[in-house]
Amino acid sequence: MSTSIESLTAEIRAFRDARDWLRFHNPKELAVAITAEAGELLQHFVWQSPEQSEQRIADRREEISSEMADVAILLFEMADNCGIDLADAMRAKLARNEERYPVAKAKGSNRKYNEL
Repeated sequence: MSTSIESLTAEIRAFRDARDWLRFHNPKELAVAITAEAGELLQHFVWQSPEQSEQRIADRREEISSEMADVAILLFEMADNCGIDLADAMRAKLARNEERYPVAKAKGSNRKYNEL
């Protein structure tokens, strides 16, 4: 992952702007589109055991990676349009999760932070 969020966002913005789509890409529409694309990603794994899911990834890697890219592209654009530095937001969230899920309590557990 050597490409930066900033450079990917610039590519996404250029693609969008060349098509004059900014007027259609308000926060609500982007949030809806992210949800729709995440649903398409989820469809690959519905009713699949962990083993079947791993096999599905092997068998349909290109399709799954395309769905993941759709979600990421929309998320990067939404952050850009909303003036949110996605890298800073992610770092802040990771720091918050470090507090919520200390290794000593959370390691090997799938409990939510308020149950640890």
